Amino acid sequence: MTSLLDVPSASAPDRRDGAPSGVPDARGQQRPRVFTAPAFTSSAGQEAIELAAVAGLHLDPWQQFVLHVGLGENPDGSWASFETCVNVPRQNGKGAIIEARSLAGLYLLGEQLILHSAHEFKTAIEAFRRIESLIVNTDELRKRVKRVRRTTGEEAIELLSGQRLRFLARSGGSGRGFTGQTNLMDEAMILGDEPIGALMPTMAAVKNPQLWYFGSAGIGAASRHLARLRRRALQAMETGIPDPSLAYLEWSINPHVKECAADCSDHDDPLSALSVAKANPALGYRLTPEHTERERLSMSGEVYGRERLGVGDYPSDEEDAWSVIGEEAWRALGDGTSRPDDPLCFALDTTPERTHTAICAAGANGASTHVEVIDHRPGTGWAAERLAELVVKWRPCAVVIDEGGPAGSLVPAVKRALKDPELLKGAQLTDDEVDELLVFPKVRQIAAACGQFYDGVAEQRIVHLAQAPLATALAGADKRPIGDGWGWARRGVSVDISPLVGVTFAAWGHAERAHIEPEGAPNLW
Repeated sequence: MTSLLDVPSASAPDRRDGAPSGVPDARGQQRPRVFTAPAFTSSAGQEAIELAAVAGLHLDPWQQFVLHVGLGENPDGSWASFETCVNVPRQNGKGAIIEARSLAGLYLLGEQLILHSAHEFKTAIEAFRRIESLIVNTDELRKRVKRVRRTTGEEAIELLSGQRLRFLARSGGSGRGFTGQTNLMDEAMILGDEPIGALMPTMAAVKNPQLWYFGSAGIGAASRHLARLRRRALQAMETGIPDPSLAYLEWSINPHVKECAADCSDHDDPLSALSVAKANPALGYRLTPEHTERERLSMSGEVYGRERLGVGDYPSDEEDAWSVIGEEAWRALGDGTSRPDDPLCFALDTTPERTHTAICAAGANGASTHVEVIDHRPGTGWAAERLAELVVKWRPCAVVIDEGGPAGSLVPAVKRALKDPELLKGAQLTDDEVDELLVFPKVRQIAAACGQFYDGVAEQRIVHLAQAPLATALAGADKRPIGDGWGWARRGVSVDISPLVGVTFAAWGHAERAHIEPEGAPNLW
């Protein structure tokens, strides 16, 4: 049988499999820290790598290693790994592995239907465009194409021999009715039970199926399925017995904990350059030490640990994600084409740690209320000016901020921005007009807003764009008592519910102010 230590890697100048020495040309570690895979006797990985090179896609050694392992074969030619999971920090190049696996399925392996799904529609579309470009720009691949479908929601590539590659945004129903031989699931850190329940049965009647997951560090309750896969891998490493059907490859560090002694050598220092190399195999290929250091200086320790060092928040199997509003109920209200009518209402919220801030909007869409995350970024410094720009552009009926919550500290900056002639492009708002525009809900109104949002979902009067930050927030949300009502709370400190709080306040503010003209609503424009 093939030893995993003997799996070939492409030659590369000055390639290092270990941590960097601190010099500028240091390379990231090419083997994962967390790893399990069943033994295999042969692999289709090398053929996949060579085909990718024909299309102009030249893979790093770590990317080649993933393909060799994931495409490992049993003596009868079946896949040794039914499931393969690649967990690596962002911008390391997992997309190239997805593209190489897709090309192999279409042109080498004879797979009749490959389903490529992502949590967000825009992510699936970007993947479609990249793979289409690889094929279209390679003569020997392009000539085997029968058609390329570019209709929104129907994106697909079909060969003359009948193989198809389809691109989907995940939902409770996406993938039902399709018998996919291979499922490629991007953004696996946002993957609940419903998509798995929809896609897994499509493979039951297929000979030699395979399921691939691609994602980065866990983000709490939304990473429930990724957490299950990871637990299987850790158990395999602990017992020394490989998981019989899972190949799991994770680039991450094992950070120090509070109990560590000063001279602890069993854990990794998040501030060390060695840690960056351990978690980022693309260091020295497409990531530079200078850029990762800029990230470290700009991000909070928690965010930097998650985004660059692979330190995830993985829920236990007992934790019940989507405990307030069910995932299926929420997904059913998603409509990527929804657009709100004027007037809009904006709302601003931030996390208690001030790691992320969200600006959200609500507006009427027929008899429903459209809610949307307009902007969601790290930190707080950008929010006031961005909100002022949106106010000038959309002339909302109100801007809602919970003055007693974490966003209350941003109110002075928001007021200054709303009176800044440069930001308002010459418009002049008086103190009274700014006070009229801003709405600060009282405690009982916060409870009413949460209750109204919950009822709107239950009665299917809410419509949304199926945005990832909002779904993640709902997956990790809980309730906190407010008098006889309740408000939004988070299930853990790593959960960011600012998008959920934002759309809840925006929907409430719209209901309160949109229909009042001119008295009771600002008449500023």
